[in-house]
Amino acid sequence: MHVEATVTEPLEPSYDQSVSAVHNRLFFRLFQSGNTLDRQANKELGVSPVHWAVLGALSRPQVAAGMSFSDLADYLVVSRQSLDGVLKRLERDGHAVRVADTADRRVKKVVMTPEGRRAWGILQPKIYEFYRQALDGFKFDDKVALLHFLNRLNDGMREVTLTELSTEARAAASSETGRRKAKAGRA
Repeated sequence: MHVEATVTEPLEPSYDQSVSAVHNRLFFRLFQSGNTLDRQANKELGVSPVHWAVLGALSRPQVAAGMSFSDLADYLVVSRQSLDGVLKRLERDGHAVRVADTADRRVKKVVMTPEGRRAWGILQPKIYEFYRQALDGFKFDDKVALLHFLNRLNDGMREVTLTELSTEARAAASSETGRRKAKAGRA
């Protein structure tokens, strides 16, 4: 019995499957890293990464008088809903308060309380030990390179516009399919 193998076209012919596999693995590893950070931060520090990021953002000297809720959400790159939930917990624990802005009463500023500063001071050595252990085995240059590439990835993700990409992908797919058919015709 003779069985003929058939080659099937990928669903989206403009994608190089080996590159797409690397992209998929990279984004999946980022997803896993975020989940591991969340799990380990809660387990070892007793706070979520968002909780610690909010405290860190509010602890900066340039925002000692607080920052608007919107600016804080933008700075942390979190949704307003997510930030609101964390702020409610911080307010409940006495670590932050929302106050009306003196220049524009409609704007709510988020301010770290003295109790929040104390909590942040206690948390900081634990956070630095967390960093040290998590990055053990990385050379200094590796850390700088990783930071550089994560910044580039964040920049790239901010530029994603799938509507435009779909048009470009269709055009690329058409030209790639045409090249494959022409190549197959020469074979």
